[in-house]
Amino acid sequence: MKKKKLAGVFLSLSLVAGALAGCSGGDSKTSSSGGESSKSGDTIKIGANLELSGGTASFGQSAADGLKLAIEEINKEGIDGKKLEIVKVDNKSDAAEATSGSIKLVSQDKVVAVVGSATSTNTLAQVQVAQDNKVPLLTPTATNPDITNKAGKLNDYVFRTCFIDPFQGTVAANFASDEIGAKTAAIYVDSASDYSKGLAAAFKEAFTAKGGKIVAEEAYVTKDTDFRSTLTRIKSAKPEFVFLPGYYEEVGLILKQAREDGIDLPFMGGDGWDSPKVVEIAGADALKNTYITNHYSPEDEDAKIQDFVAAFKKEYDKTPDAFAALGYDTGYYLADAIKRSGDASPEKIRQALEDVKDLQLVSGTLNLDENHDPIKSATILEYVDGKQTFKTKINP
Repeated sequence: MKKKKLAGVFLSLSLVAGALAGCSGGDSKTSSSGGESSKSGDTIKIGANLELSGGTASFGQSAADGLKLAIEEINKEGIDGKKLEIVKVDNKSDAAEATSGSIKLVSQDKVVAVVGSATSTNTLAQVQVAQDNKVPLLTPTATNPDITNKAGKLNDYVFRTCFIDPFQGTVAANFASDEIGAKTAAIYVDSASDYSKGLAAAFKEAFTAKGGKIVAEEAYVTKDTDFRSTLTRIKSAKPEFVFLPGYYEEVGLILKQAREDGIDLPFMGGDGWDSPKVVEIAGADALKNTYITNHYSPEDEDAKIQDFVAAFKKEYDKTPDAFAALGYDTGYYLADAIKRSGDASPEKIRQALEDVKDLQLVSGTLNLDENHDPIKSATILEYVDGKQTFKTKINP
């Protein structure tokens, strides 16, 4: 989603949110009445605003699968005699759709909280709706720092289950320098992606701080399909390492074309690579000598991880990726907050989300810093024969 379109979303957002508040007769009263409606009878409604179609549907569907599994498990016992009900909207991998979906969930469906989105741009498009209507927003996987705190201002109704871009970019830079031994690097960024630019900025700062040199910085745009001219410039700069913080569709094509053009350098990206489709698009051979930072590995021998992997495989007949694990963890994070909230009202849930302490999840022990960002480990994965293999875990 380009900046211009996203800016348009935000420009109209205050008018739409204001109209909703006006129709419902107030600000905090809107949230309170919404919470009461959403927990009437035997159910508590929670929203899921995810990318179920479009360019990043693999991410959104994985998160939705993980969330659904968690809620099914939680509902076996329930919460104070009530069951959780997921109300889903498909944002179609589009920021404007994410905004309208969030408004629908809050104003019409009267959910007590919204889970989503999977990507940073689509989550940023929902932040003001959460703030204006005082209904918690939890993203499982969106890593842009501005989501929870922009320019020093905390978005107090917004939370996340994943670590943020600066940590992920720094981990990648340290890996390139310390493990690969690279002294020079190229950065190849999606200029239309908040996620990609955030990781790139963090990588550049950390890599140069360790004495490394950035010898090339190139850009592409989401939905591009021919990357050969920029890859040629990267090759001419003779880097020892390429940082490619993009999403799987473009990454797969970039790697395929890079290898076809004789660029055999190590490439590394973030969790945006984490989809089986990257292997389908690039091919296993093109993924040799590539690495990603991620939130967990299904190969990690931790008992909690292996229990989750077994349950997910039984339910869906496939191995869960990190988006599935974080969707699952977000379900348990939200359920834990609802249990501790006392009355399942949005405001009480918000406070309980903020007060979380040492919550044991699949992706690690969850504690928050002052910006509502988790303090947790990152995992380094290497692609071997087209499959992700666990390499190491990096603590914050």
